[in-house]
Amino acid sequence: MKIFCGRANPTTGSVEWLEEDEHYDYHQEIARSSYADMLHDKDRNIKYYQGIRAAVSRVKDRGQKALVLDIGTGTGLLSMMAVTAGADFCYAIEVFKPMADAAVKIVEKNGFSDKIKVINKHSTEVTVGPDGDMPCRANILITELFDTELIGEGALPSYEHAHRHLMQEDCEAVPHRATIYAQLVESRRMWSWNKLFPIRVQTSLGEQVIVPPSELERCPGAPSVYDIQLNQVSPTDFTVLSDVLPMFSVDFSKQVSSSAACYGRQFEPLASGQAQVVLSWWDIEMDPEGKIKCTMAPFWAHTDPQELQWRDHWMQCVYFLPQEEPVVQGSALCLVAHHDDYCVWYSLQRTSPQKNGRIHPARPVCDCQAHLLWNRPRFGEINDQHRTDQYAQALRTVLKPDSVCLCVSDGSLLSMLAHYLGAEQVLTIESSAASHRLMKKIFKANHLEDKINVIEKRPELLTSADLEGKKHALDFRESKEAEPHPLWEYPCRSLSKPQQILTFDFRQPVPPQSVRAEGSIELRRPGRSHGAVLWMEYHLTPDSTISTGLLKPAEDKGYCCWNPHCKQAVYFFSTMLDPRAPLGGPQTVSYTVEFQPLTGDVTMDFTLSDTLSDGR
Repeated sequence: MKIFCGRANPTTGSVEWLEEDEHYDYHQEIARSSYADMLHDKDRNIKYYQGIRAAVSRVKDRGQKALVLDIGTGTGLLSMMAVTAGADFCYAIEVFKPMADAAVKIVEKNGFSDKIKVINKHSTEVTVGPDGDMPCRANILITELFDTELIGEGALPSYEHAHRHLMQEDCEAVPHRATIYAQLVESRRMWSWNKLFPIRVQTSLGEQVIVPPSELERCPGAPSVYDIQLNQVSPTDFTVLSDVLPMFSVDFSKQVSSSAACYGRQFEPLASGQAQVVLSWWDIEMDPEGKIKCTMAPFWAHTDPQELQWRDHWMQCVYFLPQEEPVVQGSALCLVAHHDDYCVWYSLQRTSPQKNGRIHPARPVCDCQAHLLWNRPRFGEINDQHRTDQYAQALRTVLKPDSVCLCVSDGSLLSMLAHYLGAEQVLTIESSAASHRLMKKIFKANHLEDKINVIEKRPELLTSADLEGKKHALDFRESKEAEPHPLWEYPCRSLSKPQQILTFDFRQPVPPQSVRAEGSIELRRPGRSHGAVLWMEYHLTPDSTISTGLLKPAEDKGYCCWNPHCKQAVYFFSTMLDPRAPLGGPQTVSYTVEFQPLTGDVTMDFTLSDTLSDGR
C-alpha cells in the first residue's frame, strides 16, 4: 500500500506531498496524527462507553446477541469497550494496514482476541455470509468517522453502505444522532482569512494602494472548512448577528443518505452589520433519548463552560459566505446549510429555499486561484497592514535608485512593495504555473504587468541567465510554516525566557555543511515542561524585526502571545517534568541543535535535569 506524506520544501517552506511505498516506516506518521489526542479525550471516551453499554443492554433486553460492527476502529478502543460492556462479538474494521496491525496487537495484549476480529479492509469491501468477513449482519453499529466538519472523512457514504449491506434493520447505533449548529457573525479578522484587502504603501510620491483583482473580489472561494479553536478567538474579534441555529441532524440508526441536500433556518438578525462568516460546530447524542451528549460547542454556547474538554482532533468550523451581505436587525433572513457527501457550505437567502423552489446552489468553486494557492493564515498574513509596514520600512532603508530586487517567495506582494519604493528593476520567482497566473492578475489590476518580471522556476533551479546576468542588491525571503502547530490556538505558558539558538546571514552563501549549536536554557517558572518551541525572527534592518513566534515578551505568569499568521515548530519531550516537584532553583534544559542547510532538516536533542532524558 502506498500513501502520500506531507513534507516541507526547505527552499520555499511550502508543504509538498510525497508518495511513500510499502516499505516506509509509518510509525512517525501515526505518532503525528490525532490518535493520541482522541485516546486522551476523556469526555469522548466516557460518553462513547456509556452509549455502547446502553446499546448493548437494549439489544440484550430484546433477547438478541449483541453483534457489533466498529468501522474505523483505529487502536481498537471502541471495540474493546463493546466487549467490556457485554457484546458477544465485535468486527473491527480498519483500512490503514499499519493501524490494523497495531489494533491486532492491542486487542491480543488486552485479552480480547476471542471476541474481536480485526478486518483490514475498507468497510465497503467487507463481505457478509458463510465464507465472508462476517457470518451475518451486525445489530450494533459503532463508528468514529467524524472530523471537525462531521462529514469530511466520508461518514455519510460509509453509513449509507453499512446500513444497506452490513447492518440488520432496526439496529442500534453509537452515536445515535448528530446535530450541526451555526451562528452568523461579522468579523473583519476572519474575513481577512478569505479575501484580499487593499494594501496601503507610503512612498515618496504619496500613498499607493495595492488593490485586489476583481476576480478575487467576486470569487466565492473554496468550500474547504477552516477548522480552528474558536475558544482562543477573542470575542472582540467578531460581532454576533444571529442566535445559535440548529441547522440539520443525522440519525445514524436509520438508513443514511449521502446525496446532496440543503436545510434552511429562518432567523432575525440580532444586530445590523455585514454578514461574512458562519461559525459552526456539532454535537453527538450517544443514545436515542439524548441523555448522553458530547458537544463541540465553544464556551459561549456551551451549557457548562467550566466543563469544556480540550480537543485537537475535533475543533470548530469557520465558513465564509460567497460574498459579504448587509443585514438589518430584526429583518428576517434564511441561513442555508448545504452539503454533499463530503463537504458543507453556507449561503444567506431572503426567503426559505423550500418556499421559493430554488435549485440547491452547487458547491462553490474558486475561479481566482488564490483560495487554492493561499491557505487561510496566508491570507491573514498578506492582509496584515502592520506586517506590510514593517517590510516597507525595511525596504526603504536598503533600496537605492539602481537596486535590482529578486523576490523569492510564491504569491508574495514584496515585489510590488519594492517597485513602489523605487527599485530600478524587480524580478519575482513563482515556482508554479498557477501561482504565476495569480500574480499576473494582481500585477495587471495594479498596472504593473510590465514593471515586474516573473520567473516561473523553482528557486533552487535559478541560473544567472534567468537574472539577465545582473547581481541583486536584495534577496528577500518571507517567513513560512515550519511544522503545523499554530500555537495561538493552544493555551500554553513559557517556562523560560526566549533564547537565540542559531543565526543565519542571508547576505552570505548557504553553507554546504551542517550548522550545529549546543547550550542550555534555564526554567524560571514551575510547571509542566512538555517540549520546546522554535521560531524565526527576521531582522529586516537593525531596527525592524518580524517574528514568526512570540510577538512580545511573555507575561509574568508566562502566558504567550503568538503570531496568529504563522505556525511554530514544536519539539515534544518524551517525558515531562513532574508538576508536583517544587523547583528548588532554576533547572536547566541542555540542548543540541543541528541544521542541514541543503535538506532543511533540523534535529534536536534535549535533557532536562535528571527528569527528562532522550527527548526528541
